[in-house]
Amino acid sequence: MKRTIFKRCGCKDPNTRKPLGGNCPRLRRKGSNSWRSDHGTWYYAVDLPPGPDGKRNHRRRGGFATSDAAEREVDRIENLLAIPDPGDTAGMQAVVALIVAAIGERTPLPDPGEIAGRYQRKTDLDPTLTVGGWLDQWLAGRRTISRSTRDGYEINIRLHLKPYIGDIPLHLLTVGHLEDLFDQIDAQNETIRRVRATGTAAEKAEFKGRRLMGDANKQRVRATLRAALNAAIRRGKIMMNPAQFVEIPSGKRPKALLWTAERVVHWLETGEVPSKVMVWTPDLAGHFLDHAEDSPLYLLFRLIAQRGPRRGEACALHWPDLAIDTAPYTVTIRWQITRYGMSTPKSDAGDRVISLDADLAREFRLHRRRQQARRLAAGPRWTDTGLVFTDEFGAALNPDHVRRDFAALVENAGLPPIRVHDLRHLAATLALAAGADLKTVQALLGHSSIAITADTYTHVLPELAEAIAENVARLIPRAPQPRSA
Repeated sequence: MKRTIFKRCGCKDPNTRKPLGGNCPRLRRKGSNSWRSDHGTWYYAVDLPPGPDGKRNHRRRGGFATSDAAEREVDRIENLLAIPDPGDTAGMQAVVALIVAAIGERTPLPDPGEIAGRYQRKTDLDPTLTVGGWLDQWLAGRRTISRSTRDGYEINIRLHLKPYIGDIPLHLLTVGHLEDLFDQIDAQNETIRRVRATGTAAEKAEFKGRRLMGDANKQRVRATLRAALNAAIRRGKIMMNPAQFVEIPSGKRPKALLWTAERVVHWLETGEVPSKVMVWTPDLAGHFLDHAEDSPLYLLFRLIAQRGPRRGEACALHWPDLAIDTAPYTVTIRWQITRYGMSTPKSDAGDRVISLDADLAREFRLHRRRQQARRLAAGPRWTDTGLVFTDEFGAALNPDHVRRDFAALVENAGLPPIRVHDLRHLAATLALAAGADLKTVQALLGHSSIAITADTYTHVLPELAEAIAENVARLIPRAPQPRSA
């Protein structure tokens, strides 16, 4: 490597105003060729190995108080360039990139010993990359994820990961850092609880809108970080993923509970709902459908309650996806409506065919005739979307408005509350009660894994549990027992 050490200053020619550089007479002592220590600074210039384009890679850096300091930095550059094995072009280019970045950004050159160790471990050579910097790079490179998934990642990174661990060098991230992260989240939760209970008016105003972070949300934050760090491992930036080893509560889904008669009575007396996920009995579901029969969304709610499509999937049904004129009657799920518009299901399992019973098929044929009548009445105001469920002018339904209308119908019917999504739980429970196995229910609901189905639907209707108990008892042969009086 060619090197040059020289001294220069910022003085300018009084006539031309051009920089004098190394020709300034004040750089040396009068009557001597020795350098003055009180004027100018020392520089080095080096010719680094050329880049992929083959062009000369000339760099220089100044501001050194002594020539020895400049020499020591050039020696460090040579030590860095000696790290890659002979013939390792990619390794050499990575080292050169570190040197060029340090010179260009006026930061210290990386330590040759640290870079040599990282080179031997075949990890990424850049020791300055922070967790926050890598998270930004990783998210920007995710091109095949849905917009809702990207938004979830972005929120977790912006609100939880970067504020707590964003400045930590990526290769120095440990399990301890992540334990501190979740400890701070827990501390913030406690502060929010305290302010809600006993805080001053000013504190309550400051914390207005702040939400507690539950165990499930913590798991999603960890999942985001784990995915990003796994990508860093694949790219050789780190060797170990500490997010795999930090222990936090499981964040399991709340168990779905049935609205038994006893729970309904307790709800009527106290207003308390025993779980975040509640399921109607068939009698309660029938009461709701009878009450909602005159609603424009009656058939949509009935379809979800009986066959379990997601709200956005039901809103996105197109008429060509229905086979309702001749048996077998089916619905093909190919689309979903989210807040971002129409899209395909999130997983391959979401793209599925659902069977319909004859009466439900008949209801769809009636619905088709009613929609045709509305189209004629609307005339040019009708929007031909081809959707099964629309507003009065043919436009797509907003899933949030469907949720709102469902809640209003439930309240007006005087029924214990459930969410639209809980109608899927009803459909799954009814299918299990009718004799379907978990694999069939998984296919019906479009779950990507049977583990999700098994974890969600460990509850069954009491009638089904009783029937199973009776069947098990019949399988055990017993001697005849005398009848009691």
